[in-house]
Order: sequence, then structure tokens, then C-alpha cells
Amino acid sequence: MTSADGKQAFGVYVHWPFCLSKCPYCDFNSHVRHAPVDEERFARAFAREIEATAARAPGRIVSSIFLGGGTPSLMQPRTVGAILDSIARHWHVASDVEVTLEANPTSVEATRFRGYRAAGVNRVSLGVQALDDASLKALGRLHTAREALDAVAIARRAFDRYSFDLIYARPDQTPQMWTDELKRAIAEAAEHLSLYQLTIEEGTPFFGLHAAGKLKTPDEAMARALYDVTQDVCAAHGLPAYEISNHARPGAECKHNLVYWRGEEYAGIGPGAHGRLDIEGIRHAIATEKRPEAWLMRVEASGHGVVVDDLLNSEERADEFLLMGLRLAEGIDPERYAALSGRTLDPGRIAILREEGAITVDAGGRLRVTQAGFPVLDAVVADLAA
Repeated sequence: MTSADGKQAFGVYVHWPFCLSKCPYCDFNSHVRHAPVDEERFARAFAREIEATAARAPGRIVSSIFLGGGTPSLMQPRTVGAILDSIARHWHVASDVEVTLEANPTSVEATRFRGYRAAGVNRVSLGVQALDDASLKALGRLHTAREALDAVAIARRAFDRYSFDLIYARPDQTPQMWTDELKRAIAEAAEHLSLYQLTIEEGTPFFGLHAAGKLKTPDEAMARALYDVTQDVCAAHGLPAYEISNHARPGAECKHNLVYWRGEEYAGIGPGAHGRLDIEGIRHAIATEKRPEAWLMRVEASGHGVVVDDLLNSEERADEFLLMGLRLAEGIDPERYAALSGRTLDPGRIAILREEGAITVDAGGRLRVTQAGFPVLDAVVADLAA
């Protein structure tokens, strides 16, 4: 599998599962621990799981590494350095590797940025989430807007590449408010923004509040208006969407996330990490034990924390390719779908979706979802995959 520039792409995702507090909207595999985390023990376990994974998928050239979470910026720079050294010991790392670390924009964590840079990180992704204090408090964030922007300024000095996240479609947010906030964000963002609609996920505190009528999110029409503002403002300022929630200046796209969306191979390391590896010509869907201490004990006992290792058949692989690839503005090559699945996409369904304005097909046959189609992407994918 090759990326757009013709090189083989292979990503390594490393999950640091700890946070200082749990945000009320978050359903990620993140955990709060009141006792100090034994970072050295976890670093040794990461190294063992990297070794075991590389033994199953040897000879890969790592094009991107992503340290996600949780809150990876709670790690000491030496822990990050130890993890990156382990990856380099067991795989070849490309000279132009992208190494991203997710960070909270607090002043404490920002003081570590230079240490992360020295350890080998060359890109940070900051969880800013909002640029006003009332919204940050409502979202359960532990930083102020000023502190977040100060952290962005520190990131700008420490790294050539940085990005930050914002959440929109928040309670009482209007298109004008979001337009103003987005323009402020773009002025600070330089090259990349991740912009997510607030979703109410089962099992989170927001889910209970929403069900009880104590948290009112924008209705469908308002959410759509806010989505349209996102596309229009970002495009007008040179950061068009290259994926449904991600915007970048041309050439500044997150290489690691493109690995996922283009259906390429990646290793998942750490508690609750997912991977997709091609072993002896078969795509494996792999996941590790979610609970950090249980993962740690598994790795110490057997060298890895894998609890799911499913073989994907051609149809499952093709459906995953469709689901991920159509999130991208570049769309998909239907011939690759046919090669994976053994069947072509239904021309009749394509014709109907084109007529409805949900997709376009270019002269080379490449299939793309339109701006009008993105808000109903799941339905478009389901229709094509049927």
C-alpha cells in the first residue's frame, strides 16, 4: 500500500492512558490515577510490546509516530525518548518521520515542550477545545483561554509544526460566535486545525445531563449551519478540509492520520490501542487490553497486551477502506475497492448519489463526497457498501 507520494506508509500509535481529570464529553480510553504513575515500568512495557509487534511485522519503515491518549504530555520527556528509542531499535525510522505528541495546553505541560523536541517529537497537537473561559469550564477543561494561547505560543517557538483541536456545536453557540472564534483560532493555528462537533457519547457525564434535559445542544439545522461556517471560514483562510474534521494548509496534513484514512498499516502500542497489520498477506485487526494495570501485567507476563486479533476478510477490508477513505476530501479510487472486495461499486447507486449531490466522480474515476454529502456521510457509505 502506498501513500500519495508513492512511498510505503507505516504508522506507530502509542497510547498513554492517563489524565489529570476526565472531561465530561470524553469516551476515550483515559483514566485518572491519584497515586503517581510508575513511568519507568510503563516505558519498559511499551518497549516489550514494540519488540513483540515488530517481530510480527518486521522490516517496516516507520513514516509516522503518534503519541495519543489520555494525556501524553503528562509523561516526562525521558519517557517519550525511551519509547521513541524502542521504536527505532526494532523498525527502521524514515528520515522525514512525523512524530506527533498530543498535549494539554497548560503552563505546566508547556514547560516540557523543549524536552519533547529534544527527545525526537517534531509536531504537537494541543487540546485547546475552546477560546473562551465559560465554554472551557463547561467542557471540564483545566486551563483558561489565555493559558491555552500562551501554550500555543510556546509550541510555536519549540516546534516547526503544531496543531490544535476545537469543539463546536456547543450549547448556545451561534454561527456568528463560532465564526469569530474560528478566525481567532486560524490566526494562531499556522497550518492545521482539528474541528470536532460536540457529540453526546453514551457512558459520559454529558450523556446523563443531556438525557435529563440539563444540557441542550444545537438542533440539526443549527449544527448544519455551524458545520457550513467551519468549512467556509477555514477554506477562505487557506485551511480547507482534507478530512471531515481536519483542516490544513496544502502539504501540512497530519501524515499519521492519513495512514488510517488511506487504509494503510499501523501498529497499536499501549493500553486500548488498535492496530492494522498485514501478516502473510492477511490484514489483522488488533486491539490491546484497555485497563492500564491489566495491560501492564499482560505485557510483563507474555510480552504483549493483545486481546483481539481478528483476520479481516476481503469484504470487511473493503468496507473499512470505504468508510475511512470517504472521510477524505481526496476520496477513493473505486478500482482499489474492487481489488480489495472482489466486486465493483454499484454504478446505479453511484448515479443516484451523484444526482442527489452527495458525491462527485472526477475524470479519472476518483469518487469523492461533496460538502453537502459530508453531514450524511454514514448514509452515503452504507448506500455504497450495500
